[in-house]
Amino acid sequence: MNNTQSIKGKKVFIAMSGGVDSSTAAAILLEAGCDCTGVFMIVHDHAAQHCDDARNIAEHLGIKFEALDLREYFNTVLDYFCSEYKQARTPNPCVFCNRNIKFGRLFDYARSKGADFFATGHYIAVRKDDTGPALYAAPNTAKDQSYALAMIERDVLPYILFPLGDFDKSHTRQIAKKLGLSVSDKADSQEICFIPDNNYAGKLEELCPGVSREGNIIDSSGKVLGTHNGVHHFTIGQRRGARVAMGLPWYVTKLDSTTNTVTLGPAEEIIHKTLLASNPNWLIDKPSQSFAAKIKIRYNHKPVNGTVYPQQDSVKVVFDQPLGAITPGQAAVFYLESPAGLKMAGGAWIDEAMD
Repeated sequence: MNNTQSIKGKKVFIAMSGGVDSSTAAAILLEAGCDCTGVFMIVHDHAAQHCDDARNIAEHLGIKFEALDLREYFNTVLDYFCSEYKQARTPNPCVFCNRNIKFGRLFDYARSKGADFFATGHYIAVRKDDTGPALYAAPNTAKDQSYALAMIERDVLPYILFPLGDFDKSHTRQIAKKLGLSVSDKADSQEICFIPDNNYAGKLEELCPGVSREGNIIDSSGKVLGTHNGVHHFTIGQRRGARVAMGLPWYVTKLDSTTNTVTLGPAEEIIHKTLLASNPNWLIDKPSQSFAAKIKIRYNHKPVNGTVYPQQDSVKVVFDQPLGAITPGQAAVFYLESPAGLKMAGGAWIDEAMD
């Protein structure tokens, strides 16, 4: 358990997805003496099997269980998903959902029902330091999920638990198997929850009729190289899929929703040293001056060194070394090196990359 305070006898609501991680988290909290309630978020119309799995695990553990219908509120995630693509940005619905739904609506529901704590099966640690509760990247970098929680509100930190924070996945599965949990060998979900077939473009076209508009594929000089059937099929740094022969490796370097164009270019045109990002979310006291940090620009990105310059409602990030495929719409997440590990300072939504 990565929370230093005693939790025995405390009332804990656990967000249960029907997977091995949240199921094992619930089992660990029960073993720690908590008064546990599992709660499943219904956020789309094809969640029945996962809900049944979560309910069965709760019954096996002998804990209370609720299925909470949040589809009405989840529409904000779908609206965000569409809006970002319409602006030729690449959204991150999981980061958005964690702030607004899981650690927003669901967290608030748990607290309204008298929960002392709210728990999930994320691989991330919450520890107390001299500033109070703080988030830290999981020691097992291969499973670290801190990036996905960079935008949750700081106010929730005193009330959240991450029982798996110091584990690796094999350890989690071993515990689940030892406890006889039926999901111990259940495969990890690799897709966005509301896109079970991983067909992003198809889902977007379903949610936003008319998003498919033919436009030009150009190079940085404006020369037309071909056509496309919607900028939503592309993301910055993409190397394949445009069906354009250029004689050398090409990459998507720019997407423009106003002109409905996709720009291609050589690798050097996607390499930048600076980014601008807006709507920062601070998990520490808001910095009044620049600070050195480790920075991630996408979920599976290895943190790199740079300097963060806080501004009024935005941040500028200057990397020590130029970086490729900085993508508008994704989150830039900032970490501080400390003896306890990588402490999360916060994050912001990437708007543009600059030389």
